[in-house]
Amino acid sequence: MEASLTPTDPGSLGLSNTLEQFGALNSVFGKQAAVEVALRIGNSIYTRDRVIRDLSLESRLDMSKIELHRWLQNKVEIRALRGGIILIQMDETDKKIAQDVVAAFTDATRDELAKIMQRQTKYKKELLERLVAESGLRLSKAQSEFDAFRLQNGYADPGASIGTISGRIPGLRASIADVDRRIAAASRFFTPENMAIVQLQAERDALTEQLNEALDKRPGVRAGTVGEVVDASTKVYELDRELKIARSLYTNYVRYLEGTAVEDLTSKANIRLLEKPYVSTERQYRSSLLAAAAALFLLWLAIEFYRLRPPLGAPIGSQRTPRHAVDRLGEQNESY
Repeated sequence: MEASLTPTDPGSLGLSNTLEQFGALNSVFGKQAAVEVALRIGNSIYTRDRVIRDLSLESRLDMSKIELHRWLQNKVEIRALRGGIILIQMDETDKKIAQDVVAAFTDATRDELAKIMQRQTKYKKELLERLVAESGLRLSKAQSEFDAFRLQNGYADPGASIGTISGRIPGLRASIADVDRRIAAASRFFTPENMAIVQLQAERDALTEQLNEALDKRPGVRAGTVGEVVDASTKVYELDRELKIARSLYTNYVRYLEGTAVEDLTSKANIRLLEKPYVSTERQYRSSLLAAAAALFLLWLAIEFYRLRPPLGAPIGSQRTPRHAVDRLGEQNESY
């Protein structure tokens, strides 16, 4: 009696794209590992215990549990073939017993593999739920700190505001250079005490004062200075980096958690039954032919026994002299 199994490929279920999208394509173990695990489970004592219990073999065969374990271990063979196929084979003359045992081994192996995958999926789900909760708290904290910094510094968009402040210094320098050109042009026609030149000089002094204030490197002294830009840009970079990392972790963990729901759908479809238990024709024999062969063998033994021993009641002296004895006597007469 034989039956064959093979690990299920997730792609054959039409869920490969979904599993890959949710990050659960390699859920528990690969195909080759599933074959090795199935062989180990099939040959385990727990599988034999379940077969004995499900089929009530102790009452059907009138044997103790230890004897049944030894009987199953000697009768049932589980091996792997090429292509990842698992063969469960049993040599037994009772067709009904063999069919029930092979079917029970098949069901027990599939169920145990499903339980292993379900336990693994449950453990992964619990771990991902904890990671999602922790990353959610981290994301909330990072978002709160970033918003608090925006409110404290009055930056609706920190990046744009810092860029505006940074661009103010080149603008002031360009304005001062323009005023200097205007003063030089006015000096050709007016004296330094002229009202036009005095106004231009006052404008230049005001721009120079603004530039000096903007170039102040002390953080937090005045708004719109180089020190404020450096301090604010460093803080914004740190807060934005933490916010991006927290958001990325939360998004990935949620995606993986959704993938465990898809793994639950495929946990019981890990092993496919290729062939139901069947009687192998290579191991069948006909009782009539076997009886005829035994009769011919017994007849041959009787003939050989008759040739080696004389019939009962025949005198011993009437036996003929063996051929080799006659030849030996003739050789002795010739020598004399």
